[in-house]
Amino acid sequence: MPEMNYEFRVHGRCSPQLRQAVGEFSEVRVVPAPPETIIYGAVSDQAHLHGLLLLLEDFGLQIVSVHRIPELPRTETGDD
Repeated sequence: MPEMNYEFRVHGRCSPQLRQAVGEFSEVRVVPAPPETIIYGAVSDQAHLHGLLLLLEDFGLQIVSVHRIPELPRTETGDD
């Protein structure tokens, strides 16, 4: 199954610990978009998607939305 690209929006800012944990779980890009943070990442299957959602919840983040997107955005200067 090919990887699917997702956009996760969470309320607030991501801590350095969360950035590290999410980065170990999946290749992701974290973009501040006050008052939210957007996390872009490729997900290999449903178990991977549920694992990422649980990880976000374990860090106490309020998940605002989750959307499947056609492709990951390009990296721009100034992104985290």
